[in-house]
Amino acid sequence: MISFLRIERFVANLADKVNWVSAAGIAFMMLLTTADVILRFFKSPIPGTYEIVSFTGAVIISFALPYTSAQKGHIAVDFLVMRLPWTVRIIVNAVNAFIAMIFFAVVSWQSVEYAQSLQRSGEVSATLQMPTYPFVYGVAFGTAMLVVVLFVEFLRQLKGAEVE
Repeated sequence: MISFLRIERFVANLADKVNWVSAAGIAFMMLLTTADVILRFFKSPIPGTYEIVSFTGAVIISFALPYTSAQKGHIAVDFLVMRLPWTVRIIVNAVNAFIAMIFFAVVSWQSVEYAQSLQRSGEVSATLQMPTYPFVYGVAFGTAMLVVVLFVEFLRQLKGAEVE
């Protein structure tokens, strides 16, 4: 049987790899925006830059969420929770992970539903006529990965671990 620690490490490594895709997306957005600004001086802006940056930004955020959650990088207001007894803190952390997991599972599911409807209707962006559904599928993937990270955190809390 696979140990829970190995599962935790696997999920954290997978979240790290997904985060690298997000980092590459940020570099791409930076280069595209810079090129567009420079080319505007020569009266030759890159068509559709706003669309591409918008779509890429949505995927970047959803791909960064699993890693940030796995690294406990989100802002936490725990000055009240830290005053509670250890058992109550574990319960609060488990409930928090469970509620977040359910919320992002719904976000992922609805993103897939929305992407499928965009794909069926043939929805494209205004300027570049680029299909929009792949980006929505990207958001669905990123939030689904976050669900996996939150599930592992939920199980970790049930085992009695505490968030540092």
